Amino acid sequence: MEISPRRLLPTIAVLCAAGLVAGCSGASEDSSPWEQSRNSTRAVPPPQAVNDLQSDYETVIKNVLPSVVQIESGDSLGSGVVYDSKGHVITNAHVVGDGRSFLVTIATGEEPLTAKLVSSYPEQDLAVIKLDRIPTGLKPAKFGDASTVTVGQIVLAMGSPLGLSSSVTQGIVSGIGRTVTESAADGGTGATIGNMVQTSAAINPGNSGGALVNLDSEVIGIPTLAATDPGLGEAAAPGIGFAIPVSMVTTVADQIITTGKVTDSGRAALEITARTVLDDNYQPAGVAIVEVVPGGAADRAGLRAGDIITKIDSDEITTITSLAETLAPDKPGQEVVVGYLRDGKSRTTRVTLGEI
Repeated sequence: MEISPRRLLPTIAVLCAAGLVAGCSGASEDSSPWEQSRNSTRAVPPPQAVNDLQSDYETVIKNVLPSVVQIESGDSLGSGVVYDSKGHVITNAHVVGDGRSFLVTIATGEEPLTAKLVSSYPEQDLAVIKLDRIPTGLKPAKFGDASTVTVGQIVLAMGSPLGLSSSVTQGIVSGIGRTVTESAADGGTGATIGNMVQTSAAINPGNSGGALVNLDSEVIGIPTLAATDPGLGEAAAPGIGFAIPVSMVTTVADQIITTGKVTDSGRAALEITARTVLDDNYQPAGVAIVEVVPGGAADRAGLRAGDIITKIDSDEITTITSLAETLAPDKPGQEVVVGYLRDGKSRTTRVTLGEI
């Protein structure tokens, strides 16, 4: 399954369809009792639960949408979330791209404000920019707790899909703990990102960098990717989108704002340089170590250049991507069993993971 970032679509086509409606008047004098009953039923107010849910939606939108901005980076459009009262805005690294300066439109509809890049962290597809001028009434978003995110939870996605600023879609949390790899060919960073939140809320081009929000008006993730279906000509697979979890968002943003860069990624690594190798049928068959970092995780475990990694714990490793996806949920300091080939013979070793 290919994964595409949700950033830019240059033009928008809006299709409207008109339907033919007949028999929409109230009950006539000749209407049957059943018809009269059916028509009168339509006038009954919705159940209180529906009213309550609608009220919840409206409250969340009122609370959070002012914190969601539109970002112009060259010819690209994306979204961002106001992180603090100092004018820092969190977004996706693939939204800012190679840009250093940006135009940011806040929800109040003022003229676009200028902003500059603080730092980008493509490895997790996150970036922080800062407004050159802090407008009156700038409202930072409230960020939630990743540990409370559960499957089935109602969520709203806010951003600027297709350039339509301040747009809102709704859905649920469809899954947690997903590991996905961005398609660099479609404008992404090529990053493999672990612990993603899967959602059925629509994520379209331009939603990247916006807010995935719970009914407590808390940001629980940054919408970043939508799955594509090769069977549909790489069109987006409906109802399958992914957001970077709030725990990683705040970890990266706090470090960038404090030090100007990410100093502690929290992501595990074998601390090697490697490449995918092919078997006699030209099929991916493992990851060959090209170089080990002296004193790093692999080096301490006795791995060396020329070894071919084929397994991490029970997971088969055939490519660089599969290695990255397997390690994505792990943490530095965690111990794994690495299966590998050396001189054609199968071996295993225990590795205490290092950090990217």
